[in-house]
Amino acid sequence: MKEYNVMQYGAKGDGITNDAFAIQHAIDDCAKNGGGTVLLQSGRVFYSDSIRLRANVNLHIQKGARLKATSNINGYIRPNKLINTPETALIGNPVTGKPSFVFIYAFEADNCSISGEGVIDANGHAFLQRKDRYYVTGDFYPRPTVIYFEKSNHISFKDITITDAPFWTLHPAGCDDVLIDRIRIINDLDVANSDGIDPDHCTNVRILGCHIECADDCICLKTTKGNSEYGACENVIIQGCTLISTSAAIKIGTEGVGDFRNIIVSDCIISRSNRGLSIQIRDGGNVENVSYSNIMIETRRFCPDWWGTAEPIVITTFNRDEKTKSGKIKNIRFLNVTAKSENGVLIHGNKDNLIEDITFENCRITLGKSSKWQCGLYDLRPCLDWGVEKENNSAFFIRYAKNITIMKTKTAFGELCENYSHAIDAEEVDNLELIRFEGKAARQDTDDIRLKNVRMVR
Repeated sequence: MKEYNVMQYGAKGDGITNDAFAIQHAIDDCAKNGGGTVLLQSGRVFYSDSIRLRANVNLHIQKGARLKATSNINGYIRPNKLINTPETALIGNPVTGKPSFVFIYAFEADNCSISGEGVIDANGHAFLQRKDRYYVTGDFYPRPTVIYFEKSNHISFKDITITDAPFWTLHPAGCDDVLIDRIRIINDLDVANSDGIDPDHCTNVRILGCHIECADDCICLKTTKGNSEYGACENVIIQGCTLISTSAAIKIGTEGVGDFRNIIVSDCIISRSNRGLSIQIRDGGNVENVSYSNIMIETRRFCPDWWGTAEPIVITTFNRDEKTKSGKIKNIRFLNVTAKSENGVLIHGNKDNLIEDITFENCRITLGKSSKWQCGLYDLRPCLDWGVEKENNSAFFIRYAKNITIMKTKTAFGELCENYSHAIDAEEVDNLELIRFEGKAARQDTDDIRLKNVRMVR
């Protein structure tokens, strides 16, 4: 495979000169000649405006090389055709649209890839300002996405490190056969919207052996309205990842106009996170056939600026607004999941839309106070009728559900909060089955299991 060294195209690699023209020229030549590798060599910092990757091109960033994004917003590609003037681009555009600004962009670029053990430095703090000691946001929204690949099949991201994202980090949309292998994403834990990996309407996705630290969600499967011309998000494997998040470590939703199905999450460790595993449906998309296994979760509450109140597992479906009816969630399995958290498992549907067929097997849920923030809360946002609700925290808190099985599972309480309560607190549940369940209430004067309008399976 032919190699194209950007230094031979005039790149300086001095961290000061804008090398975008040289890098793009090398990529274009490589694509014109049938493909190959565009090389950013070690020992250099390539400061650059946006670049566009082409079909059959591998952008290889050697160990010791750094590709650093420009701080000039006018140097960014703008894939959202509805936002193409400075006057409209810098005002509150919805997150559900296509990105307003992108650093590395590809469209209809089959068989392209980014590899190497070098660093992509997104230069995010050029676009940020501090709101308070726990939370950083920006002057405009949405800020630049680091990598956005759309309608590009058989694509790969291997071994790279990405740092300092001002917004979503890696966003493939409408892509089939996506391999994300052993990459690192290291973002500050106080930067709003700095998601790690956001597969959007993608199919046949493998996210393997990655380490991700970021504010908002580490890995979030989406079916956004802005990319609704593409199909479901399905056939996804997430395996062997270590994750740290100020929102959810692994989430399905919240943007979900299309369906999610056939998803396997296994062998992951979640630590120092605000939430662990989350399914949040607020739009018309449905979720079915999801399996979580061999996962360790540690959650504690961050400040109230972030969604979530330290729930290790969240499954919720609520209407986003008066015009939007949320989709169904069914056939979700949790096997060999261990959680040490400030809050318990939250399952909450609504009277017109029950969550169905949820199984917990061989799980361990231990609640213990570990932060200075208030307990006795559940965060149901975003939705029409609910918000952050005051409720005593139980190991399992279940509302409006059907066919729930909890088997060979244990719950316990460690350091107590005054609002810790039952092992199981369930209301409006049809067919709750407990098999070899072990759990006591937080206090002797509290029922171990509280049931209201619950039909048990005997």
